[in-house]
Amino acid sequence: MEATQELWLLAVPVLAVGTAVVARRTGLPAPLLLVVAGLLGGAIPGTPEIQLNPRFVLFVFLPPLLFAAAWESSPPNLRDNARPILSLSVGLVLCTTLVTGYVTYLIIPALPLAAAFVLGAIVAPPDAVAAVGVAKRLGLPRRTVTVLVGESLFNDATALTAFGIAVAAASGEGVSITDGGERFLFAAVGGVLIGFAAGPPLHWLRTRLRDPLAENAVAVLAPFAAYLVAEAVQASGVIAVVVSGLYLGHRVTESPAQTRLLGRSFWKVLIFILESVVFLLIGLQLPEVLDGLSAWHPLTLTWWALTVFAVVVAIRFAWVFATALISAPAARRRARGGRPATRRLDRRELTVVSWAGMRGVVSLAAAFAVPVSAAPGEPFPERHLILFLTFTTVLGTLLVQGFTFPTLIRRLGVEDGAERHTDAVAEAGAQHTAANAALERLAELAAEEEVDEQTLRRLQELAEYRRLRAWERLGGGTGPDGTEVPTAVYQRLRREMLAAEREVFIRLRDERRIDDEVLERVLWELDLEEVALSRE
Repeated sequence: MEATQELWLLAVPVLAVGTAVVARRTGLPAPLLLVVAGLLGGAIPGTPEIQLNPRFVLFVFLPPLLFAAAWESSPPNLRDNARPILSLSVGLVLCTTLVTGYVTYLIIPALPLAAAFVLGAIVAPPDAVAAVGVAKRLGLPRRTVTVLVGESLFNDATALTAFGIAVAAASGEGVSITDGGERFLFAAVGGVLIGFAAGPPLHWLRTRLRDPLAENAVAVLAPFAAYLVAEAVQASGVIAVVVSGLYLGHRVTESPAQTRLLGRSFWKVLIFILESVVFLLIGLQLPEVLDGLSAWHPLTLTWWALTVFAVVVAIRFAWVFATALISAPAARRRARGGRPATRRLDRRELTVVSWAGMRGVVSLAAAFAVPVSAAPGEPFPERHLILFLTFTTVLGTLLVQGFTFPTLIRRLGVEDGAERHTDAVAEAGAQHTAANAALERLAELAAEEEVDEQTLRRLQELAEYRRLRAWERLGGGTGPDGTEVPTAVYQRLRREMLAAEREVFIRLRDERRIDDEVLERVLWELDLEEVALSRE
């Protein structure tokens, strides 16, 4: 490989991470900035053409991203919100595929109906990475966030299955509605079964290894294994990854604390890099997207792109509000019957969900997965046009919806400060109960065995500190008169002490009085304590 190619391979992740850091500092949507950075990078003279291999993206990027999201999700919350999640991840995706495909077929005479449905399936699944990040940061109600997360976990499977059926039809294979339904059902059920089958043995293996590095290595390999096995039998690899991730994430408390700490840090770094690189790669695809469009007038292409974008956005609004209206009578009947019912989303929350329809990496990967040839010797109908309309839809949703999403949330006033306060009170109450249990257990141990008085008093003080810390955090670290509460004073002073200890250890290492291994060991202990003190 030439040196210039190696430099470009290095430049992609460096530019991606650098742009993501700028986005975090400025508060701008990271996917939007990364796509724009990719566009600008691709316009630099001498930039080599980087072709996005769809199989590479679907296998390398998608499984870990979905697995990490599933790992951090709550199965009980997803189960409680199953109806809206299934409505968005299955019903809305299929509706978007059909309506967008048919509208595109009507406005573009050169595009066959089956190929138009291919485009519809490609642009159907939203990528909720940016939306969920903004929603959590701005304090959207938990149910709204859960619905968006649940949709992002399962909509890719629906879209990719519909995409496969549409490609088969456009390639001349005889695919009836019955055949399509059978394929879809087999992919969904097969993915669920494989995901459930993979979860228990992987969990058993993790808990038997008793080695933090090995346990997290199993977790890293798990999504790729589930995806490959499912795809090998033509089931949904995406659903298999999500189901296995939900199972393993729900059982993570059975792993040792060191395993959880190491895994949490590793996954945060890995997902940060993957998300940054993949959105930058989207922007770098523009040169290939523009190839083969010389036969179309720019104004015609612009009209088609705006129409597809508008249809995709409008369908989501219509579906979200229509399903909410249809489900309202059933919810009222359940309430009158005395059955518990989850809180319905109000109009402001429905508007936020409707606007959270940014498209992303799955759409681009699916577009590049459209075969070059539909049949031996015959090119796939208008493949370059499908690529172009996919790219403009992805870029349009990121620019328009991604850029305005935080402003929309603030203008509508959807942030739930009361829910945050309720969570803080619940956490404080749980900390109080847990500390009481710890003190009771300590008293039992002290009665069973001889415990040094100083050690006993130190453990009691630590439990008291943990019990008070959560309550005092409700006041932001200050009391009614504005002075620091005792736990805030303790944290501030302890941080200063840790900093002084750290300086001494580093100085002793520099003076060759302790070895680097000793320094690494003691710094690890100091860092763990400081992280615990600095928990937000």
